[in-house]
Amino acid sequence: MTGLAATALLVRPSYAAAPTAGPELRRPSAGPAAQNGRPAAVRALERAAHPLRTTEPGGGRTADLRTLAAMIGDAEVVGLGEATHGSHEFFAMKERLFRYLVEEKRFTTFALEMSWTAGLRIDEYLQGGPGSALQVAKEALAGSPWEREEFVSLLVWMRRHNDRNPKRRVHFMGNDIGAPRLGSAIFERVLSYVRANRPQDLTRLQELYAQLPPIDDAFAYLDKPLAERRRNAVTARQALDLVATGVKTSGGKTGSGKTVRQTGGSTGGEALEWAEQHARNIHQTFAFASLDLSDPQSVSEAERFRDEAMAANTLWWQRRTGDKMLLSAHNGHVGYLSTDPVMYPTTQGVHLRSALGNRYVAVGFTFNRGSFLTATTLGSPWEKVTVPAAAPDMHEHTLDRVHHRDYYVDLRTLPAAARNWLDTARPVYDAGSSFKNDPLPTLAIKTAYDILIHLHRVHAAVPV
Repeated sequence: MTGLAATALLVRPSYAAAPTAGPELRRPSAGPAAQNGRPAAVRALERAAHPLRTTEPGGGRTADLRTLAAMIGDAEVVGLGEATHGSHEFFAMKERLFRYLVEEKRFTTFALEMSWTAGLRIDEYLQGGPGSALQVAKEALAGSPWEREEFVSLLVWMRRHNDRNPKRRVHFMGNDIGAPRLGSAIFERVLSYVRANRPQDLTRLQELYAQLPPIDDAFAYLDKPLAERRRNAVTARQALDLVATGVKTSGGKTGSGKTVRQTGGSTGGEALEWAEQHARNIHQTFAFASLDLSDPQSVSEAERFRDEAMAANTLWWQRRTGDKMLLSAHNGHVGYLSTDPVMYPTTQGVHLRSALGNRYVAVGFTFNRGSFLTATTLGSPWEKVTVPAAAPDMHEHTLDRVHHRDYYVDLRTLPAAARNWLDTARPVYDAGSSFKNDPLPTLAIKTAYDILIHLHRVHAAVPV
């Protein structure tokens, strides 16, 4: 979670306990070594599992992904999770699968749980803009879980693909709220459209946006009086309403059937819709930041709002462009159930499934042991944490008894023994912007995802 979006996760009470960085953490407390039903569940998983040759992109050998692609079927949005925000194998596998989906199933957008504004900056580079993948990653992903060499690799491949395939370009989007400031690109995109097409509204729009303070430091902004932050949210909404006055929906196509991609500045309904979307994201940010940090219910409501906003932004992009999309986010956002249903009662995945039906597929990740990067305290740097092999009462312990080192399984078609086992809430490894180890959170995996990828071991991602 980047920028302002990370704030609620870092401050929420359920994540107050910080992990021990560096050396391997102690093994989580385990229940009985043997539990009724586990041997039958393992045998059922053995029959249903499909081995992964590797999580690394490149190499040209992709036969092991064909069955996974068949499981995805005709989905237009595929949510691909991550059990941690800082493991190499999760990030590498996302690039490997995205490459395959681009080449074999005509996917065209990689969406990430990061700010809308940062996504626009990355996409400008991918479409031929100046700079290098490393420079753009440092600029757009700074301070986030994805400021990692693995995402530089993804951007390098996407830019190379576009250079070689100008008629089959791929795009990058950020579907999250961000931390915009007046004068930044997202404000200018809105103002430039109104300046060129509705000059009579320009002065009023400038007045509204001038009332919004910069959010260079999300933590400092959340220290401002609640009443002030709520007034700012109302002002951002008024600006959105002003911009949206003339929107005409055209379904994402011109009369010739050609998909139109505009990011502001030219006339026509398409450009106006983009201007409205930029204004909507500004409002989403200030609305999210109007939460009352002293009230747990308010924090929960803000997280509900955020997942709803991420889903809405994804749906807007998909419907506007017609793209097939790989949506990358934490397991708890792409799935239908999180490990903290009180804080996340309705996930992004639930909204997407409700809107798209079977055209949305959620893919979760689990791992048995290994390392990842996580923040230990509010606003602290990302640090390495290592966890031991899963204890016998954990879902990952059962999953790791399958003879494949790494594999995937369609949870929708599991034999009854495996389905019943995985549909019971059990402890799991789950690390977002921080990590809770004692006790571990629980999850009913079968309910949470459509497809599961299980990895035997993960390693910490590599900082840029």
